[in-house]
Amino acid sequence: MDSVPYSFSFLDQNLLILPEKAIFWEEQQMLIVADIHLGKVGHFRKAGIAIPKKMEQDDLAQLSDLIHRYSPKTILLLGDLFHSELNNDWDWLVLWRSLFNDLRIILVLGNHDILNKAFYLNLRFELFEHFDAGPFRFLHEPLEKHLLPLTSLYLISGHIHPGVVLKGAGRQVLTLPCFHFGARQAILPAFGKFTGKVKIKNAKNDRIFAVLQNKIVEF
Repeated sequence: MDSVPYSFSFLDQNLLILPEKAIFWEEQQMLIVADIHLGKVGHFRKAGIAIPKKMEQDDLAQLSDLIHRYSPKTILLLGDLFHSELNNDWDWLVLWRSLFNDLRIILVLGNHDILNKAFYLNLRFELFEHFDAGPFRFLHEPLEKHLLPLTSLYLISGHIHPGVVLKGAGRQVLTLPCFHFGARQAILPAFGKFTGKVKIKNAKNDRIFAVLQNKIVEF
């Protein structure tokens, strides 16, 4: 079954919240993705932990599918693109980039992006500590509440890998990845499959969009 995007009008901008755990910003023709964590599989395999190699390929294949579907002018990556020191998984990223030579790619550096910047620059990635566009400031880590007054822009970040907990009548508990939009900042779910989820506190008027298999549900 095809995935169904959720149309979200926010700050006079049209955002498509995608079940693939990404956002397509229509006015900017920009695909926004957080926390792919490429290289994490290779990092664990290097340590002797058996993890299927196919995970890395699946994440890049899904990103390719979104590019073909939405034809973005820009890909904005909100940090933690490559999880670790250099390993063989880097070759998959090099191959993937060669398929989209003309696409503008912006990387907001995250705490796991520890490779020498020359690696990214050689792939024609534009590197930023944060990136401003329209009413938004994009960064990797959410700001602490006391720092939010330092900017008038609405913040969008990743890093936390937010999840929402659903409880069933039979005491079943299920944690789903989610998009969390608060009063001053939003947090995107991790795009990468080999990542966890963390429950975060919700204020009264926060908007929570849970990711199901092929659709988005607002709670």
